[in-house]
Amino acid sequence: MTKKVEIHSLIPTYFFTRLVYNINKSVKKRIDILLFKSLEFKNAYGQKVKIIEIPVLEEENTYRFMIQLRLEAFIANVYRSRTNRSVYSFREHLKKVLKWPVYEQIFKETVLKHNA
Repeated sequence: MTKKVEIHSLIPTYFFTRLVYNINKSVKKRIDILLFKSLEFKNAYGQKVKIIEIPVLEEENTYRFMIQLRLEAFIANVYRSRTNRSVYSFREHLKKVLKWPVYEQIFKETVLKHNA
């Protein structure tokens, strides 16, 4: 099942949901997979810059608007930056600026028991 959503007019995004069957009990479990996007552009000084690990969130997600604003501010910062770095991680940036419970809610990883 694929659902198309729009985080930012420049970044088309997709969110996938996968159903997993437990062999022993024949029970369906829903596992949401968080996807990441990357954005590549030239900064104000003509250097090619890439921002990686941009989380893709559904429209209904409560953190979607906050992530969109933080992404726009981060892009503006990177655009004006004079550093020689060519790759920036948005996930690492969020780890520095967000409170830890909020960061965990956005990047929650489902831990599967018994390698299922």
